[in-house]
Amino acid sequence: MTSERPESPTVTIRPSTDEDVPAMLAIYRAYTSHGVGDLGGYVPTPFDIEDLKARRKNLKKHKLPHVVAVIDGMVAGYAYAVLFRKRPAYRFTVKHSIYVHPAHLGNGVGRALLPALVEACGQAGFRQMIGYIDSANEASRRLHEACGFRQVGYLPSVAYRFGAWCDSVMMQRSLGLGDSVGV
Repeated sequence: MTSERPESPTVTIRPSTDEDVPAMLAIYRAYTSHGVGDLGGYVPTPFDIEDLKARRKNLKKHKLPHVVAVIDGMVAGYAYAVLFRKRPAYRFTVKHSIYVHPAHLGNGVGRALLPALVEACGQAGFRQMIGYIDSANEASRRLHEACGFRQVGYLPSVAYRFGAWCDSVMMQRSLGLGDSVGV
C-alpha cells in the first residue's frame, strides 16, 4: 500500500501592497497575541493598519524588500528586511523577519519567502543578512540552515513572552559579493 502525500499548495511571492496590509496585520497579531507553536510575544503598544502601511512606505523609500507569499489569492505569509543598525558602517547589513499564517505552517511558505528575500537583498547590494530566531523554533532554524545561514550567536533570556524567558539564536549568511570585495 502506498501512502500519498498531499500536494503542497502553489506559493507565489510578490512585493506587498497596501491592500495586503489587513491580512499581514492579522498574521502578525496571531504571533504577538497568541503565539504560534513556541513563537509569539507581548507587544505593549498597539500596532495597526496605518503603522504597517507607514513601515512598508519607509522600507520602500530605503529600497528594502517587503514581500508576501500568496496561496490561492490569499496572503499566507510575509517577510521584510530592515537595516541591521543605523550607523553608516552597517549600511550593507540587513536583518529580516518572516511571518507565516498559522494555517499555512508546513506548506512551504517560509521556504518560498526566505530565498526570495535573500535574493532581493543581494540584488539591492546588501552584503550580509542577520536573523534572530526563537531558540525553540526548530523548523525556522532548519529552514535558515537550508538557505545558507549559520548560527553566529546565542542570546539567553532576551525575550519575555507569555510568562517565560525565551532565548534567541542569531543566524547569518552572506549576500551577493559578501565580504569578498571592497565597497
